[in-house]
Amino acid sequence: MVQADVAKAVESPEEDKSLEWEPRACEASWWQTRQSRESLVERLLGLFTDPTAGLIRDKTRRRGLSKLLDWLEGQPGETWQDRWMASGADAAGSEWTDLPLAGRGAIKRHQRDELATGLVLLVAGQAIRPSYPWLLRQRLTVMLAETRAASDPDAFRQLEQSAQHATIAARSDALNKLTWIVIRKGGLVRDITVGDCIELTASLEEHHFRGSAGRPLFYALLKETGVLPASAPLRLRALRIEGRRSVEQIVDGYGIECRAVRNLLVEYFTERAPELDHVSLRSIARNLCRLFWRDLEIHHPGIDSLRLAPEVAQAWKERLAYIRDVDGHPVRPRVNFRSELVFVRAFYQDIARWAADDPARWAHWAAPCPIKASECATKKSRSGVKSRMDQRTRTQLPLLPALLRAVDQQRKDAENRITAARATPAGERFLVAGQEFERCRSGQANRVYATEVTTGRRRNLTHEEEAGFWSWATVEVLRHTGIRIEEMLELTHHSFIAYTLPTTGEVVPMLQVAPSKTDAERLLLVSPELAEVLTAVIFRVRAGHAALPLVSAYDVFEQTWSPPMPFLFQRRYGTEDRPLTRSYIRECLVATSQSAQITVAGNPLEWRPHDFRRIFVTDAIRSGLPPHIAAKICGHAALDTTMGYAAIYPEDVISHHRAFIARRRTERPSEEYRELTPTEWDEFLAHFELRKVALGTCGRDYATPCQHENACVRCPLLLVEPAQMPRLQEIHANLVDRLQEARDQGWLGEVAAIETTMAAAAQKLEAMRDRAAQPSTVHLGMPDFRRDAGRSSAEFKD
Repeated sequence: MVQADVAKAVESPEEDKSLEWEPRACEASWWQTRQSRESLVERLLGLFTDPTAGLIRDKTRRRGLSKLLDWLEGQPGETWQDRWMASGADAAGSEWTDLPLAGRGAIKRHQRDELATGLVLLVAGQAIRPSYPWLLRQRLTVMLAETRAASDPDAFRQLEQSAQHATIAARSDALNKLTWIVIRKGGLVRDITVGDCIELTASLEEHHFRGSAGRPLFYALLKETGVLPASAPLRLRALRIEGRRSVEQIVDGYGIECRAVRNLLVEYFTERAPELDHVSLRSIARNLCRLFWRDLEIHHPGIDSLRLAPEVAQAWKERLAYIRDVDGHPVRPRVNFRSELVFVRAFYQDIARWAADDPARWAHWAAPCPIKASECATKKSRSGVKSRMDQRTRTQLPLLPALLRAVDQQRKDAENRITAARATPAGERFLVAGQEFERCRSGQANRVYATEVTTGRRRNLTHEEEAGFWSWATVEVLRHTGIRIEEMLELTHHSFIAYTLPTTGEVVPMLQVAPSKTDAERLLLVSPELAEVLTAVIFRVRAGHAALPLVSAYDVFEQTWSPPMPFLFQRRYGTEDRPLTRSYIRECLVATSQSAQITVAGNPLEWRPHDFRRIFVTDAIRSGLPPHIAAKICGHAALDTTMGYAAIYPEDVISHHRAFIARRRTERPSEEYRELTPTEWDEFLAHFELRKVALGTCGRDYATPCQHENACVRCPLLLVEPAQMPRLQEIHANLVDRLQEARDQGWLGEVAAIETTMAAAAQKLEAMRDRAAQPSTVHLGMPDFRRDAGRSSAEFKD
């Protein structure tokens, strides 16, 4: 039951954040701040001083508390908190001591220290509760320590023990944040809520403590010790990242003025939402709401219909064609201009189609589309993209071995550097691969730093070793599998499956790729090389533990959090384990590209994750893998998509065509490929002599008989010569006489035959006249074959 609640909270943090995760309201009055001066002084001095010790610190605290209370009593308000806020000290921040000391001449340092000491007692004793901006500007360690000792010492002691695995800096940061919450909200540690943690993090980000805002140990401690409810997300980051927004929230974010069109867009996106991921939905909403309709409202106030006048539509297209600055001036042409038009055209077409199915709901919005199909044609641009991608793949494929050597060497060099640095005391020098370094003092985060002796540059060897390893693992996994980057990052320890071959019974390892872009999972064979890489990844992530850590990954497309899973691609980040992100992988590959120094035409070559998918498909098809198998491995629904990834070389076409001819020859009878005999060659030459007839040349194939029984005038294979026109005219005249004789004698069968011959003769005469009317050409005649042409018999050899 607890796991189900956690999964629900992880998947929909935005909804819970708006309903359940509200911070506690700041109380206007509480018993400590309502105490009289005598009671307050007695309580604070009893908590924070020891009269019998006679310490100078206690005397300073008494004087500072007395002076501060004297000043606060002169401020308006019924409680000490009211007087503190009315004095303006909270808004003054770190300069608050100037207010009580104003008008007393030159302010000395000990005067400020006394007031600050007195304020420590008021804050730690819960007499006043300063705001977060004031607290974050003070950074008084004594105030935080006294608050922990006076407010809830047992709880803070337990939290500190739970954080022993963290570094000193991380542990101190977590305790300080929890103390700030107790100071601001009051109560005990067990009263802290998820909303309080969100509120503090927002204050840290607002006041430029971004590094501290990203340290989630304080939240993890509250979660581990049971202070936060079971339904709270496991990670603070799940509350900081914006989750899924409703369709109404997406549309309302663009400030559409026409309520009717706003409602139409909400209905439209609600209708399309089931078939789109969340990021795609928001991308289309940006196009239709901001680039299309909101732009029309700005330039045509009061517009409320989708039926656009031609001049209005044309002006909108001209504005859309350019990226513009805040003043509306063109900056540069919009690269995806036609793609933006496609979304608007689809919007109009969807409404027109839905109007036929549900007229009551959509018919009154149906209008002529202002965008023609020709304006959305992207064939040329797609061809250009295909050409550029193919050229990039052809360039990268031969250079892949050089990249593999570079990433492997980079990983080994980084390991050698950090190993040598860890074995070297701080301040001493060590030599690795010809470079001399000086070991820096170890920081509180347990990271290893070293300074290059020659350049003086300080280097984070821990970061370099991590980036080197994950660059190597990324390149190896992508090139062996051809999977997408999001599919690689979603691989878990559960992705390995043992498959038994039905023929031999052999057990082979398979890698199960989770559904991603096409929502279809698939299995890939794990080669020995890939198995070695995945083993190294698992060994690194386990870090000596029995199992991989369970972490939640954020899906940037659906904007949801996954349940805790043993992801393979994860690393230790500060005090928690986090899955690797797409941006981190790209940063590693950029650094690898720069260090590899692989250039093309003098320009450095940058490698991207999707390049290895194209290289995988191209290399697989070149190696003889059938395209439909490659499509199945890559998870493509259409074969054309796979072929679009394959950059086929011209020499590949030639080699594959020659291999096809060779395979076809092996399947044909071997006697067809024997040496010719002199008799067969003579018969072949004689064939051309038999093709010569009175009216021209016969075009029948070699070794085929005459199918028209030498009735050449009728034969369509007769190639007539224009010079033989008089002969054909004589034949035609003779046929006329014979036709008359046959009619006179009543030979009706002969009449039909002669009429057929006369029609063929008339047709050939017409063709000869057309050829004669054409420009004159030189007739080369038939080639003269010598007796020894093409022969290979011994009698003609030297």
